[in-house]
Amino acid sequence: MRFVFTCGGTAGHINPALAVAGRLRELLPDSEFLFLGAEGKMEMQLVPMAGYDIKPLKITNISRGKSVKALVHNIQTVKNVAGATRETKKILKDFKPDVVIGTGGYVCYPVLMAASKLHIPTAVHESNAVPGLTTKMLSAHVDKIMVGFEESRQYYKNPERVEVTGTPVRGEFSCYTKDSAKAQLGLPADKPLVVSVWGSLGAGHMNKIVTEMIPKLRGQDDFRLIHSAGSMYYKDVCEKLSETAPDHGEYGVDVKEYIYDMPRVMAAADLIMCRAGASTLAELTYMGKPVIIVPSPNVTNNHQEKNARVLERAGGAKVLLEGEFDADSLLDELKALLADEEKLSGMSTAMRSLAVPDATEKICGIILDLLH
Repeated sequence: MRFVFTCGGTAGHINPALAVAGRLRELLPDSEFLFLGAEGKMEMQLVPMAGYDIKPLKITNISRGKSVKALVHNIQTVKNVAGATRETKKILKDFKPDVVIGTGGYVCYPVLMAASKLHIPTAVHESNAVPGLTTKMLSAHVDKIMVGFEESRQYYKNPERVEVTGTPVRGEFSCYTKDSAKAQLGLPADKPLVVSVWGSLGAGHMNKIVTEMIPKLRGQDDFRLIHSAGSMYYKDVCEKLSETAPDHGEYGVDVKEYIYDMPRVMAAADLIMCRAGASTLAELTYMGKPVIIVPSPNVTNNHQEKNARVLERAGGAKVLLEGEFDADSLLDELKALLADEEKLSGMSTAMRSLAVPDATEKICGIILDLLH
């Protein structure tokens, strides 16, 4: 069998594709896989690291601005979509896939449209509670629509065509216990670990808050902290901390540019602070991790807050909005939660209740059904 996956822009779109591809490779070890991604984006790095071939397509986003600059940008995007569709058709005719699967990002549109026009079976997975523009535009053209949340059905014109699968999680997330993960990371088993992660690129506001909070941890021994600053902000964070907290490593703070071994670090965590990307939330529910969520205010349709509120309503998450807290109040929130073992245990149980542990199997089943 030959499978083409398309995903792009963020780890939240890429990781579900890698999870499904990994499981299909286990089920059908003689199969061939090819990924199509957006030129210069994160998938061009992460997909090869996972052992798959990927070809780049020139694709850009849609600007929702009303300026002349935005109009010019969107005209170029239309041209890029047309060019990417033509290029995809050539690639598909050469590779001859049995099915094409998209898991989000602007690159999905030209790839799945090209596959549909060539009468190749297609499927798209939307992990956010509210579908993005790309998924909505594709819903009338693909053979299968899969979503992460039951409440997502209402946003589609033909909800009966929508299958609720949950969001797939990579198999590595089941490889560790909390104790084994802490031991491998060289962390004390008797001290809580807080993991602070704000996306692969990072988030300016949250880096500022956490960077201001780190010096306040000097002399305290309540918990350990791993903070992922993201590639855009790592240098600035390190420079700031060299002034305000050059000794932060001595009191249990580890600042990273990017967490490459997220399954192990997440397994070790007692409490996580993060954005509300759907893929991250699927991983957190799968592992039953209590979480403080600060949704990104810079996403289309405010979908991160909508994702986060699903978890909050279930009792698994504390949702804070940017601008409503500072370094001191965030630290107070952390300490209060870590001191309340019953609260953390209840949040963990609530998170697990939202998990769809067989999401990857469900999606693989739907994909394989398309082959018959």
